[in-house]
Amino acid sequence: MGQNLVAAHPTAEHWAEVDAAIAKVHELLQPLLVAMTPAAKKSLVKMGDGSEAFCRKALEVMEENASLIPRGFDLAEMRQDLATHDALYARVLKLTQLLEQARNAEMALGSDVMVAALEGYAVLKVVGKGEGVESLKKLLSKRFAVGPREAAKAPTR
Repeated sequence: MGQNLVAAHPTAEHWAEVDAAIAKVHELLQPLLVAMTPAAKKSLVKMGDGSEAFCRKALEVMEENASLIPRGFDLAEMRQDLATHDALYARVLKLTQLLEQARNAEMALGSDVMVAALEGYAVLKVVGKGEGVESLKKLLSKRFAVGPREAAKAPTR
């Protein structure tokens, strides 16, 4: 094989441990998880990077002037929401980095397989004549067949 970007091959037991760990993370985060439709997400007032400082300062000012805040306004809940947001965001960053690395590994593994398949196919085309692999070569050659989409893309004069 001419390419081997990922050489690790975990056992079934290892994958079972990974699956159990993912299930445990899901279980632990379950109380925080919220299902939202795209429309609901779009309609939310969002705290982005630019408004985060405003929110933190607003909480600070409101706490310093709690006597001016209406009784029904729950400053303690706002403080807890902000602390939980910060804690969750730290985990989201770690999970995002992990997911990106996992996607890179998946792509690299797919590339390893594709390169090996192309190398093997090239060998079969050259040395497989008369060896009883003609039907297999035809099956594999379908990957390179020009289909209707390719013909539709051809420029017309």
